[in-house]
Amino acid sequence: MDIAVFTLAEQLILTLAALMLFTSFLLLAQTRLLTLIHIFALQGGLLCATTLLIAFTYGRHHLLISAAITLGLKVFFIPIQLQKLVTHLDIKREVEVVGHPSLIMLGGAALVLFSYYAVLPIRELSMLATRNTIAVSLAIILLGMLLIISRRKAVVQVVGFMCMENGLMFAAISATHGMPMVVELGVALDVLVAAILFGIFFFQIRTEFGSLDVDKLNRLKEVD
Repeated sequence: MDIAVFTLAEQLILTLAALMLFTSFLLLAQTRLLTLIHIFALQGGLLCATTLLIAFTYGRHHLLISAAITLGLKVFFIPIQLQKLVTHLDIKREVEVVGHPSLIMLGGAALVLFSYYAVLPIRELSMLATRNTIAVSLAIILLGMLLIISRRKAVVQVVGFMCMENGLMFAAISATHGMPMVVELGVALDVLVAAILFGIFFFQIRTEFGSLDVDKLNRLKEVD
């Protein structure tokens, strides 16, 4: 498909979609917790920029509220709280050893190809110039799932969960140019509550087991 047929705004949206997908691969490859949190904040900033671009380009001014919520929660509040948790639990210098990183990255690339194949019927029926963002959104969701499956640190799995939510929101905003404000506020509230609950969950795991490696939970045995 010739990108020259798109308007400047549509080309910018496609560029932001590619950058968001790139940050998902960065999250998948990152082993340091603090750097991973910073990359997640960057992904939130790209989502905020996409929301602002669509709001001004298509006159969907209610999306300005969504952009403000995204900026406040995913760029500042949640990353800062996760960083405080990592510092307070004294795991900021921890490096997670990822088994078979090359295979994981190849699996991520395969998920991207699968995403484009899965949404092919939608792309053929859609009249939106930004229909490719649907495939990118699905790929971001699947890469978030892969991040959760392939890692053992609870903090990384939380970031993977919120990366999936970023993909869902990006799909709703870029493909439909907006969604009802009630849905946006509900999603924002769910993310905020999840961040608080996960924080409590981290403290309980660290207190009981002395580590945030969830693989140790699989080795627990009942003692008479």
